[in-house]
Amino acid sequence: MSPGARKKSILSGMTPSHHGTLGNYIGALKNWVKLQSDYDCLFMVADQHAITARHNPKELRERTYLMAAGYIAGGIDPASSTLFIQSHVSEHSELAWVLACNAYMGELGRMTQYKDKSAKEGANIPVGLFSYPLLMASDILLYQADLVPVGEDQKQHIELTRDIALRINNLYGKDTFVVPEPFIPPVGARIMSLQDARAKMSKSDPDPNATVFLTDSDDAILKKIKRAVTDSGSEITLSDDKPGVKNLLTIQSALTGKSFPELVASYVGKQYGHLKVETAEIVVQTVKPIRERVTQLLSDRGELDRLLAKGADHARTRARPTLEKVYDRLGFVPRARI
Repeated sequence: MSPGARKKSILSGMTPSHHGTLGNYIGALKNWVKLQSDYDCLFMVADQHAITARHNPKELRERTYLMAAGYIAGGIDPASSTLFIQSHVSEHSELAWVLACNAYMGELGRMTQYKDKSAKEGANIPVGLFSYPLLMASDILLYQADLVPVGEDQKQHIELTRDIALRINNLYGKDTFVVPEPFIPPVGARIMSLQDARAKMSKSDPDPNATVFLTDSDDAILKKIKRAVTDSGSEITLSDDKPGVKNLLTIQSALTGKSFPELVASYVGKQYGHLKVETAEIVVQTVKPIRERVTQLLSDRGELDRLLAKGADHARTRARPTLEKVYDRLGFVPRARI
């Protein structure tokens, strides 16, 4: 980047519906840390997205703190990136209403995640479950983000965000919003369940052995990975017909930086047990310092609150001009400053 050139901005966040997982770390957080030096980064704990289904308020508050601490422990630097809690910046909800008035029912109804989640809700489907892609779009457009790190399962929501941004730009001014581009990390984007290697590792998996959490003890990690479902045969190769072995190799590659051919070569003549034990040791080495740093941060909530308040102030300073520009172009009377 040439001296004085503007860094492209990136916004991303995770929902504190459960504890952070190894999949979250490899697929998102580890990549976010790398982005900090080259991009203008905003990272949020998306607590408003966590209430689209019934929840326990006490658990939500604790998980929000836990996720914020996990961001820092995982390598997000509040001094160089903007770290904040979504509900601390009211502009997110304000802009979401504007977007709701410029989006179409058919667009939202076609969202795959809405179809999947609403099928589990039965007759009483919360409106928020239908409209939350608009809050997600607001999160992005509010900060005029150039890029949004997303997994394959979120690409549809980014396309909706782009469609709405272009629609509003055409109606009210072509520079109202930056039209964002998806940024999809090429490596380690999908870590699979330890019990079903054809399904993504999930925070909400009912099987406690399927997911490694960043709060797990060393012993818990060792037991979970030793119990990981592998495949028929005994040869350790990278193959789609051996999803369990491929998942463990993917975890190792993402955490060590070693190539797949290098890893496969190291297991010639070895059994699945060797792969499991060595994968577990690598995961323990990664998770242990994160877990210990999280514990340290949570022991001083006052300092964590201070860091989050500072981040929220910075986020609001960036968000307000966008919202005021949108309000002006819609024809709202400007708020008088006394």
